[in-house]
Amino acid sequence: MGTEKGTTYLLSSFFFSIILTIVCQRTVKAQSLPPAKYDGFLYTNHRVDSDTIMIEAFFDPVCPDSRDAWPPLKQAIHHYGSRVSLIVHLLPLPYHDYAFSTSRAMHIVNLLNPSATFRLLESFFEYQGRFYNAQTSNKSRDAVVDEIIKLAAETVGNSYYSAIESGFNDRKTDLKTRISFKYSASRGVFGTPTFYINGFAVPDSGSAIDYKQWRSFIDPLLLAQSRKRDNLPHLSL
Repeated sequence: MGTEKGTTYLLSSFFFSIILTIVCQRTVKAQSLPPAKYDGFLYTNHRVDSDTIMIEAFFDPVCPDSRDAWPPLKQAIHHYGSRVSLIVHLLPLPYHDYAFSTSRAMHIVNLLNPSATFRLLESFFEYQGRFYNAQTSNKSRDAVVDEIIKLAAETVGNSYYSAIESGFNDRKTDLKTRISFKYSASRGVFGTPTFYINGFAVPDSGSAIDYKQWRSFIDPLLLAQSRKRDNLPHLSL
């Protein structure tokens, strides 16, 4: 990262963190009740208990670093199986023009067919260039949203096209996307990708973590759990 680019990124992050702080403070005052469901999309559909390692990932569907972070994280989740659980939260960054619309499409599809949610995330990552800033500068918002709807329908099934299109006119999907943004603010997250393991922030926020790094974080935790179980007293019958 060059000096000028690095300075711009730091300034953007600084001002965005201020905005998030204000949003978070206003959210606490204005939102008297929490949402009915915990924010995020659960990737692993297995039993979660007190020994399960919980990973939370904050992604933006049109963030290149989020795109690069997904394959090694997915590989790690598959490696550990039921010992690790993953929740993905969406943080639509304001300096990515269609981050909110693509995030909203994720919520719409999750309501229609939860099993297709991560397929759509991977489609956005694969075709990210179609929705990323300069590529949309000469297109109207309606034209870009229509492209988002078409990609979502191609991913989950063309029979869902009308339902996805209607979802963009549904106030509930707008609110769900806003709640995801506010949840990120409440956690102090201002960049993507950001990761938490068992509630604690992983270092090097904003950068992809490779597979070996995930192993270096998780292996010691599982080893500590194993040693703790070995030291428990055995009850005789």
